[in-house]
Amino acid sequence: MYAVFKLGGNQHRATVGDIVKVQKLDGDVGATVEVTDVLMVRTDKKAIVGTPTVAGAKIIGEIVDQGRDKKVTVVKFKRRKDYRRKQGHRQYFTTVKITEVVIP
Repeated sequence: MYAVFKLGGNQHRATVGDIVKVQKLDGDVGATVEVTDVLMVRTDKKAIVGTPTVAGAKIIGEIVDQGRDKKVTVVKFKRRKDYRRKQGHRQYFTTVKITEVVIP
């Protein structure tokens, strides 16, 4: 059984026990996270597709880690104009372990 859910503007697919890396969430390590924007749930026998979300379905997880991703380098350049800009960025993320998938 797996579920597709929306969190932080991105869609993720998860089953119970999976560790998912999502955009930064508020909360300390060990806190529980409850996601109610479940778009689809697939069981062994059938698939439940929401319009746009599945009513009554939710995903419960536990925050495992808060961190920052690898550095991404952004370079702007215009030829023959002596214009060069270099900038780096490290995105914050939260690692969540899925503990339960509740279906209606």
